[in-house]
Amino acid sequence: MPWPCIGSIALLMADIFSSDETRRYARHLVLKGVGGGGQQKLKAARVLVVGAGGLGSPVIAYLAAAGIGTIGVVDDDSVALSNLQRQIIHTGEKVGIPKTESAGAFVTALNPHVNFVAHTLRLDAGNAAALAAGYDILIEGSDSFDTRLAAAAAAETNKIPLVSGAVGMFDGQVTVLAPHLFGADGKPNPRFADLYPETPDEADLPSCEMVGVLGAVTGVVGTLMAMEAIKLITGVGEPLLGRLLLYDGRAAKFTELSYKRRG
Repeated sequence: MPWPCIGSIALLMADIFSSDETRRYARHLVLKGVGGGGQQKLKAARVLVVGAGGLGSPVIAYLAAAGIGTIGVVDDDSVALSNLQRQIIHTGEKVGIPKTESAGAFVTALNPHVNFVAHTLRLDAGNAAALAAGYDILIEGSDSFDTRLAAAAAAETNKIPLVSGAVGMFDGQVTVLAPHLFGADGKPNPRFADLYPETPDEADLPSCEMVGVLGAVTGVVGTLMAMEAIKLITGVGEPLLGRLLLYDGRAAKFTELSYKRRG
């Protein structure tokens, strides 16, 4: 059966989406596996993004463009000139203002149908669970292991999936954690501790400020993170559950490692 034309879709979606939304999401509405049902799920979704930096920028941009209903952003930092080499949602005019404010302005300009919620503070073990409450997915791409640990614990407490990403220099990685769910083998999905059984020394995790990062690498990895979130929301494809996707920017290669629940 051929896919309906845009005009037919407009009639079918009239009660769900505005005419602007129908035109805006036209390529999703004709996309097999997404369609009107998938776009409804995107519109109803609430996603919390930890960090509006190198990884958070493409995540926020693509989720806003996709029509996520509510995007919350947690960040206590302000825009700096050195951010602009990779943090693409910010501009020179925004230097000195909170990243959450800059991110909110970007989202509103890109897609006024998205509800933006600013959480202008640092996520930590004391507030993470409360911040994540009420959201459907948590996305985290911090270069602080403590923040990553707190985000993972908050996602597990609230029984929501966590999309986790990291970058350094020319490389990056992405995975999805949902230990509250069971895999196809009937066993619980891995936890954050299964991927990182030992807490690394901070000296072993140098920040981008110390070692640098190629800006485009954050774009590759951040876009992959946005894709995982969209897959989780719409049910399209197979999320990176129990799989760590590694990206080598210099060699232009992807490698996948599997990990399982230990106990």
